[in-house]
Amino acid sequence: MQKVENIIIGFGKGGKTLAKFLASQGQEVLVIEKSNQMYGGTCINIACLPSKRLIIEAGNGMDYVDAVTNKNQMTAMLRNKNYHMLADEKTVTVLDGTAHFTGDHTIAVETELGTKNFEGKRIFINTGSKPRMIDIPGLKESRFILDSTAAMDQTSLPKELVIIGSGYIGLEFAAMFAKYGSHVTVLDHNSEFLPKEDDDIAKLVKQDLEDLGVSFKLGVELEKIVDQQERAQVIFNDAEGVHVVDGDRILVATGRTPNTQNLNLESTSIKTDTRGAIVVNKYLETTVPNVWAIGDVKGGPQFTYISLDDFRIIKDQLFGSKIRSTEDRKVIPYSVFIDPALSAVGLNEKQAKMQNIPYELFTLPVSAIPKAHVAKNPKGLFKALVSPANNEIIGATLYGIESYELINMISLAMKMHIPYTVLRDQIYTHPTMSEAFNDLFKK
Repeated sequence: MQKVENIIIGFGKGGKTLAKFLASQGQEVLVIEKSNQMYGGTCINIACLPSKRLIIEAGNGMDYVDAVTNKNQMTAMLRNKNYHMLADEKTVTVLDGTAHFTGDHTIAVETELGTKNFEGKRIFINTGSKPRMIDIPGLKESRFILDSTAAMDQTSLPKELVIIGSGYIGLEFAAMFAKYGSHVTVLDHNSEFLPKEDDDIAKLVKQDLEDLGVSFKLGVELEKIVDQQERAQVIFNDAEGVHVVDGDRILVATGRTPNTQNLNLESTSIKTDTRGAIVVNKYLETTVPNVWAIGDVKGGPQFTYISLDDFRIIKDQLFGSKIRSTEDRKVIPYSVFIDPALSAVGLNEKQAKMQNIPYELFTLPVSAIPKAHVAKNPKGLFKALVSPANNEIIGATLYGIESYELINMISLAMKMHIPYTVLRDQIYTHPTMSEAFNDLFKK
């Protein structure tokens, strides 16, 4: 059995960044990746970057097949770059294979050349997450089912696309495919659309998606999926009875689940929760000493920027002041890349009311922002909540173009405890979306 100083299982964002840093410290690193199509991790290969590339190309009016080809060229370039970023390091070995634990600090890796066994002084689990499939009769057997990965690699544009799930992932795909020309129907068992968002924001988002041609069937119970010769039938019921919708592709967008199933954690003292996520403390340490979990595999917010911050915590624990932890994450923004984009951070009105937190509300329709008219997209609404006690921003929801950039300014102001008046009185270039803060926070 070969002994290795550091073993990283999975080539994702946090793990690859950690491997590069450890190599800069002259440490030996073994990075294990089960697929040579996943160097660099989920984000650059099958999630954030390729999906956003396809969304942008849809907005540019590009043909779907051409857009997929361009997307594949981009991911191949990034994948190769990421591989060499590690493989070219003298102290790093990248091994293609599937790893599973054989003990607390030992693993076996199944490769094309056979099984290799390793013992790690430190082990970092970075296996990410995978699309969650729901239990519906006929779903697993259907020839027309897609997950979010397969949806971005179709060789032809679906004419009739049925999306199961109206969460953020489902909505991004709904908007994207509708722009490419698919007729999109979204099914969801929740009767309320975007229940976590404020009602006025949710209403605007739904209306804009419907204007794109997306149809919504909410509050439904899926019965079964039945394959026909060239398409599938999704049979569901609601308060009005039983209904059938046909689709030549059925996209299941019901979330993701931690990828721990094949790690053989039963042979270790590493604990998981009821959803299969690896249990960690605030320093990302598992229940086994010198074994950490990074990224989606530990549950929590599933964003690539969280994985990057995981790296920062571990780096600080191993080589720094040992003060960084997950408890520092009090302000985490997110964006949904529909059209226009929906971005948020902190509390919205609905959440503040539920928690009995006092707030002062500021709102601004995007149609009041000159840059939105220049960009020919004045749809949306900006909202911000401010604490009356100290004038600090406690949350914002920005539904409008370029909100994915603006939300980071709000997030920074919140983290640094900057009063909203600083953003209100700042001098911005013109015409830009950021100058909307002059008016958003104006009394």
